[in-house]
Amino acid sequence: MPPKLLDKSIVIVGGTSGMGLSAALACKEAGARLVVVGRDAESTAIARQRLGDSVRFLIGDAVQAETAERAVAEAVKYFGRLDALYHVAGGSGRRFGDGPLHDVTDEGVDWTLAVNLKSVILSNRAAVRQFRVQGDGGAILNMGSVLGSRPSPQYFSTHVYAAAKSALVGFTRSCAAYYAKENIRFNVIAASLVETPMSQRASGDETIIKFMSTKQPLDGGRIGRPDDLDEAVLLLLGDGSKFITGQVLAVDGGWSVSEGQVP
Repeated sequence: MPPKLLDKSIVIVGGTSGMGLSAALACKEAGARLVVVGRDAESTAIARQRLGDSVRFLIGDAVQAETAERAVAEAVKYFGRLDALYHVAGGSGRRFGDGPLHDVTDEGVDWTLAVNLKSVILSNRAAVRQFRVQGDGGAILNMGSVLGSRPSPQYFSTHVYAAAKSALVGFTRSCAAYYAKENIRFNVIAASLVETPMSQRASGDETIIKFMSTKQPLDGGRIGRPDDLDEAVLLLLGDGSKFITGQVLAVDGGWSVSEGQVP
């Protein structure tokens, strides 16, 4: 069988570290032609070493509309078209003042919503505009979180982040319904706790690690690895999901069906 994404032109926003980099490596292995967007020169340089010169790289802020627009234009310029967009970029607003609602700061609201919701809207808009020019459909995959629908108040009480990830699902499903007639598909992966630069606070906390042993009980009860999501990404970006739209796939080690043990 040919590789799953043979010659697919794909933009990955937030593809230079963590889950995004793992997905980029998997997509390249599956035959895709990639434009990878990173937010800084350091992570982009590391990603370039791992992905090689055949991948196009851009450095930009996902909250700025021009970043996704440039990435889509790059895909069209070098690969002739755009087939799919994967938006992974996001982040915890804890250091800016996200947390329990009574402690949330104005800066925490603005930063967290911008990075986790506004950026998604901007990248999806850029992709849809190109898909409509091409006239033969396309695939969009957005990175969500189990916290958007399955809260964990003891250890993961960032309420603006949860609001943004919940809103992302509503946005994605609304777009899926509207653009289905144009064969433009929208789906979400809802990840749980995965070992990434964003999750260092949690992954370094022995109490949270113990909680994860029952909250994410699959495979011995552990924090997820970035490559745990890769097969789902390949499915939802490729032709294997040509009859799937408006769906939220939880890749969560069992988080959404497990209670977890809280002292």
